[in-house]
Amino acid sequence: MQVVDTLIAATWVAFWVLWIAAGLRAKAPRTRSGSYIGVRVVLLLLILLLARAGALGGHGGDTHDPWVVGIGLSLFVAGLAGAVWARAYLGRNWGTPMSEKADPELVTTGPYRYVRHPIYSGIILAMVGTALAISIHWLVPAVVVGAFFVYSATVEERIMARRFPDTYPAYRRATKMLIPFVF
Repeated sequence: MQVVDTLIAATWVAFWVLWIAAGLRAKAPRTRSGSYIGVRVVLLLLILLLARAGALGGHGGDTHDPWVVGIGLSLFVAGLAGAVWARAYLGRNWGTPMSEKADPELVTTGPYRYVRHPIYSGIILAMVGTALAISIHWLVPAVVVGAFFVYSATVEERIMARRFPDTYPAYRRATKMLIPFVF
């Protein structure tokens, strides 16, 4: 299982490094709140945690069943793929959580037709997959990140409702926040 641990940790590190680097191509934010720097610090800490877990072997010894590991890997890959798809679909409209863009566009197609925050959904799914594939202990950061994403989504939705008062309320009623048909 050490191979799975190292593979997942290395993939997470690469994902976050590339994610942050791709952010340099996004539209400039209209405003930069304290959350802008805070998000980068949290991401850097997460990268370091994952790198450490990969180097030391993050396996807690509680995932021995190859089926559970396989399901975890599948969720991990599907989650990261979904987040990357949503990010690519946004293009330059992407921004750090709770930031406002100077020339925002309301995106309601592609992955955004299924949930309003598919990037958050994908990252949470990948974290749950990590927990199944490596160790149940990884559910703790998944819950913390999930709570942060729900908070961020709530703040972002107030911003979107203010920026798009004619179209956002209907989109919000028709599309779930994070889990299709559920939440």
